[in-house]
Amino acid sequence: MVRHMSFLNKVEHCNRRDMGRFLPFIVAGAQYGWLTPERAAAILAFTHVFQPALGGVTLNPALSTAAARSQAIAALTPAFLGTGLFLPPRGELYAVRNQWSDRSVFRIDRAFMPAFGLRAYGVHVNGVVPKRDGLHLWIGTRARDLKVEPGKLDNMVAGGQPAGLGLMENLVKECGEEAHIAPKLARTAKAASVVTYSFACPEGLRVDTLFCYDLAMPTAVKPRSSEEISRYQLMPLAQALKLVKSTARFKFNVNLVIIDFAIRQGIITPENTPDFEQIVAGLHERPRFII
Repeated sequence: MVRHMSFLNKVEHCNRRDMGRFLPFIVAGAQYGWLTPERAAAILAFTHVFQPALGGVTLNPALSTAAARSQAIAALTPAFLGTGLFLPPRGELYAVRNQWSDRSVFRIDRAFMPAFGLRAYGVHVNGVVPKRDGLHLWIGTRARDLKVEPGKLDNMVAGGQPAGLGLMENLVKECGEEAHIAPKLARTAKAASVVTYSFACPEGLRVDTLFCYDLAMPTAVKPRSSEEISRYQLMPLAQALKLVKSTARFKFNVNLVIIDFAIRQGIITPENTPDFEQIVAGLHERPRFII
């Protein structure tokens, strides 16, 4: 099989990493992330907040509450930027946890999540329209001025999970902001799956969990463009899968969400896809903690 023309390649692309290049980031005796040696050395200069421990870096144990940790890290934002190893803050806080059901151990600006190798969460919504010739998906085209994957194809709705919002609250918010979908319809979205992946990047280590929802879209309702999505098209699932498999048209993680949807619909199966086991495993990748 030619890997660059396969579903497996798209999954592997989101799991490219060498964990031997990262050091553990620890909070209250448990590992929550990964740091490059360069970033570890840089933040250890701030001794009132960070300390060496167990071959990596730990938050100062004196910072014993989520609020104290959050405040201490936020105060270091100018210093982080001065190192040249951190992206500028985006003004949106993410909660730091290893499982969605856990209580967060602190909050940090979204831009710093990869630098610390922390798990980030998001919601992706498949806008589904059944037709006589098969399932169709509403596919968005990302605006050309976005920083991440401008102009690429996207799910109908997708967004990161900010601190302080529930998943459905965030889904309803994103549906309204990105696609002008009414809250009443947005709330009918069904939680269907979860996709996880992790890859090394210049910003550090992306460690993402996507909660995937399916939203049955009435034929009379069409998503409308916004600042983030320049246009929408109703695309046969078969066509979307062909683009996923054979092109780089879709945003990197949207490939995985559509592959996952096709598996759940019985379109991608062990019988027609030789790499089925590896694909499914790759949709649920997590780097193993060493602490």
